[in-house]
Formats: sequence, structure tokens, C-alpha cells
Amino acid sequence: MVTEPVLEALHAMRPPFALYEADLHCLVGQTLHDKGFSYLHEARLAPRCRADYLVGDVAVEIKKGKPRPVDLRAQLLRYAMCDGVRCLVVLTWQSVELPETIAGKPVYRLAMAQLWGVSLP
Repeated sequence: MVTEPVLEALHAMRPPFALYEADLHCLVGQTLHDKGFSYLHEARLAPRCRADYLVGDVAVEIKKGKPRPVDLRAQLLRYAMCDGVRCLVVLTWQSVELPETIAGKPVYRLAMAQLWGVSLP
């Protein structure tokens, strides 16, 4: 099962303060690469449906700041409806309330500021 190793790799990251979401994308990509995962960045799941990363059948979505839960749930529902997605990992700077499953697929939340703290320069 790919989910656990992906979660372990992302959970072990120690992100520096990042001004841009693109910085977080780079950090996640480097972490996945360093851990030996094959992945797609900006993976097209369906028309108008693109996950930040697809690691096997795990869709990873990255959000800087605190996204609006209703918008994020709608986005995750589109991902969950895709056959190639078995579970969802949402990496946010701050915690955001999400259900444990969407369309029957598990949702894992990782909030960088709460789980690890931020390494400041």
C-alpha cells in the first residue's frame, strides 16, 4: 500500500517558511524524489481536474494558507470521483476541517504549522 510510505515521507518534512505555494511544491517534489517515489506533478486526473501530485493512486493536494473548506471539499470530490485515485492527502500550512472520507475514499490531512512547526531562517 503506497499511502503509508507517502504519509511518512511528507510527515517527516521540515518546511522552511515559504512565501509561495510553488516553494511547497518544490519541497514535496524533492521529498518524494529523495524517498524514491515515482510521481506525476500537476497530474491530469480528468478534464479540468489536476492534482498537485499523484503518487501511485494517492492524490496529493497542497494549499498555502488556510483554504475555504467548501471550495477544497469540492475540489477533492472531483479528485475522488476519478478511478485512478484511491485516497487523498491534503497538505496545508494551517489546519482545515475536512471529512475523513470523500466519495468513500480516505482523506489524510497534514498541517505543516501544527504538526512540525516551521523552521525559520
